[in-house]
Amino acid sequence: MTKKERKKNRFAIIVPAHNEERVIEQTVTNLFNVNYPKELFQVFVIADNCTDKTSIYASKKGAVVLERENRKFQGKGYALKWCFELLLKSQKSFDAYLIIDADTTVSDNILEILDFYINDGGKVIQCADLVKPMPGAWSSEITRVGLYLYNYVRPLGRKMLNCSAGLRGNGMCFTANILEKIPWKAYSQTEDLEYGLILLLEGIPVTFAPEAEVFAVMPANPQNAETQRARWEFGRFPLVRKYSIVLLREAIKKKSFRIFDSFVDLITPAFVNLFLITVAFLLMNIILIITNVFAEDTFLLLWILLLALQIFYVLGGLYLSHADINAYKALLFAPKYAVWKLILYFKLMTKGHTKAWIRTARENTGN
Repeated sequence: MTKKERKKNRFAIIVPAHNEERVIEQTVTNLFNVNYPKELFQVFVIADNCTDKTSIYASKKGAVVLERENRKFQGKGYALKWCFELLLKSQKSFDAYLIIDADTTVSDNILEILDFYINDGGKVIQCADLVKPMPGAWSSEITRVGLYLYNYVRPLGRKMLNCSAGLRGNGMCFTANILEKIPWKAYSQTEDLEYGLILLLEGIPVTFAPEAEVFAVMPANPQNAETQRARWEFGRFPLVRKYSIVLLREAIKKKSFRIFDSFVDLITPAFVNLFLITVAFLLMNIILIITNVFAEDTFLLLWILLLALQIFYVLGGLYLSHADINAYKALLFAPKYAVWKLILYFKLMTKGHTKAWIRTARENTGN
């Protein structure tokens, strides 16, 4: 089939929103401005347990607002399941469903790119989930660097190895057939990661589409980022307990490198944690040699090599991501971020963290 003969897919763009009156208008306006035939997509906003004017502002900009009130089953996972079931049963026929966070700007080619991947056989597609630049805001900028590596470089490598890219929550796209065959049933704090694992175990990998980009806003104030970071970090632990053995068993049983790769990805700690561990062991080795407790320097050289490889990974990843100069400058914030993260871990271990879907505080960016 030639490019001109290819069918144009019809998209439902779904925006889960909980009290997002400050950002929803800008997001909906951006979505309606994408470069794709207007009759072939519709924007839906899930006003989930909202107590503000999210519904009014979204409707004013042309979105179809789906209001959901359910205090018992709260969270993005439940909201998405409810919306998918509603739209799949409706008279409107959509070929694919694109999920966009309420504080996001998308590249204007996003639907054209997704349309190409779907016509090329893609069933579940993840766009490049990145962060809007906020020069000078160390919390946002260091997070931007981290997501360049985690949401762009790593999925790009997996794409080259024919592995599953995994789902990142923002910018994920599902064909209608997949949602009918494997209904959404992920309700954890990291519901995107969980559904990606469910799909993989069903033989459905996630295709990475680096040409399509979504840019979310990260909190400039580190205090506002604490609940978000806690959800990202500690939300993985229940999934590690639930899926790690299952993934390893299936990888061995099916002799699947793709599943084994997802197993390794699931159990691997965050990069900054690995970096801190490497630095700690390197310093410990140096102290032991200086104090003549340990004379062998072979391990010291190995720790230096490992640290050098990690630095190469960061710099090489930013280069492959075509990152701007401010992303490189943000690396200067890495020590401050590491200390902040250690303090956050201490708070969470002593006080615990909530499992509820808490909206990340939005700040006035002047836009």
